[in-house]
Amino acid sequence: MTVVVGYLSTPEGSEALSTAVDEAVARRSELLVVVSDKGGQASPTQEGERIEDIARITAPLDAAGLAHRVVTGTGEVAEDLVGTAEAHQAELIVIGLRRRSPVGKLILGSNAQRILLDAPCPVLAVKPVRT
Repeated sequence: MTVVVGYLSTPEGSEALSTAVDEAVARRSELLVVVSDKGGQASPTQEGERIEDIARITAPLDAAGLAHRVVTGTGEVAEDLVGTAEAHQAELIVIGLRRRSPVGKLILGSNAQRILLDAPCPVLAVKPVRT
């Protein structure tokens, strides 16, 4: 089985990755890290930063011996995660959520909402710890 996680280089993305690693270990599953290119065409500098970021997050996974793969998405975050989960018959999707104001809580982010509604498996939504 597979655990799919949406990763961006943000506190929310880091929390989602950390939780997904724990879930993959507990379930003895492969971890699929989906990195969506939100901006479309990246500059050479941005592409270099993204490659460094992926190397930074996968090094501990390699060292721990956790079966994992990194998948680069198309830029449509919800589509990338749901499509990857469907293609790999995932047992869980893990996403990170931003903290919202009381009024903002009335409206869930559009990507999170689409993932929750369209996912072929359970979705675990996490928020980073406040500091």
